[in-house]
Amino acid sequence: MKTAFLGPEATFTEMAVKAVFPDTERIACQTIPDCLEAVKNNQADAAVIPLENALEGSVNVSVDYLYHEENPPIRGEIIVPIKQHLMVHPHHAQNWEKAIKIVSHPHALAQCHKFLRSHFQKAVIEPMNSTAAAAKYVSEHPEGNYGAIANQLAAEKYGLTIVKADIQDYTVNHTRFIALSDRPLKFALSSSVVKTSVMVTLASDRAGSLNQVLSAFAWRNLNLSKLESRPLKTGLGNYFFMIDINHSLNEPLLQFALEEIRALGCTVKILGSYKSYAVESP
Repeated sequence: MKTAFLGPEATFTEMAVKAVFPDTERIACQTIPDCLEAVKNNQADAAVIPLENALEGSVNVSVDYLYHEENPPIRGEIIVPIKQHLMVHPHHAQNWEKAIKIVSHPHALAQCHKFLRSHFQKAVIEPMNSTAAAAKYVSEHPEGNYGAIANQLAAEKYGLTIVKADIQDYTVNHTRFIALSDRPLKFALSSSVVKTSVMVTLASDRAGSLNQVLSAFAWRNLNLSKLESRPLKTGLGNYFFMIDINHSLNEPLLQFALEEIRALGCTVKILGSYKSYAVESP
């Protein structure tokens, strides 16, 4: 099995892949569309991409690409705890508090704002393309007293020393990844949590349109775990809605709800019905 993931290596996306597909051949891709195209072109059997972070919100590129393009169905979601660590080259492990530059992905820097403010007010804070790229940069510049904010996998891969663990401002931080494939996938973890994701486009801009859609779920007691609007890219005020339902598509009540929404003139795109897998903290 081959799995395309949003690279480079040693990112949280690769951690998600390793947790659910430990024996797969991992293919690092530069962009989220590249991951999905790899499956379409038969270069990979599955793709794993980030969809949502508990602090930063949805990954808009993923949401938009799921709506505007034809993609393989979602076969599972992987919830990964985000633990950010400060790491340095082993040469500087004893004087890490005197680091003159800290590098990481902008989201990681934002997630560790309080720590950086209290420890490195005079240091240069430099954003990079990924946390893994930051770790690689520090490993390739042993002459400088630099620090990287990244995960444990990056520290292991690039031979860095973690001098401060769990430096994120909020302890409850997770990222939601999705695995897409044209065929059923076997996950290494077990789960009893089932979800269905759909995209809904309203029939017209009239009062109560969204309320009618939500009512189709509400009166059937179908619980929603997410409702998000995104621009249709056809003009101001035009949106589509991504809805996550905590039920299987095989449940008759959910099928009836979707039929009712279509009867209202709405367009419904089913992204997949799948299990949710939670990865334990390393």
